[in-house]
Amino acid sequence: MLYEIKNVQQEEGGPFCRWFADREFDLFVWYNPDDTFYGFQLCYQKDKDEKALTWKEKSGFVHEKVDLGSRERSNVTPVLVSDGVFPKNRVAEIFQKKSEEIDPVIAQFVYNKILEFRI
Repeated sequence: MLYEIKNVQQEEGGPFCRWFADREFDLFVWYNPDDTFYGFQLCYQKDKDEKALTWKEKSGFVHEKVDLGSRERSNVTPVLVSDGVFPKNRVAEIFQKKSEEIDPVIAQFVYNKILEFRI
């Protein structure tokens, strides 16, 4: 089940961010100053071949793979690179089950956006 990470470090000058996590997902939700959704990033398959679905109100959707770089070097920052097909029905189903204990407004918003995704 997703749970909220408290005391998330906020980016100076950026939108307010909340972070939810479990073994399968990391969900970052960003807010406009008026508390409307600015965007979100849902990282999934954290245990292998991690992917990220990002949605922002002004730019829409991006689906990417999390590239961890070389395992030989430590302290390498992961980067996002283009990726193929987003298995939206599978991700939506798992997300719906795992988001039952977070803010229902966030859970429903992200779930609906996952289902809106088009290639």
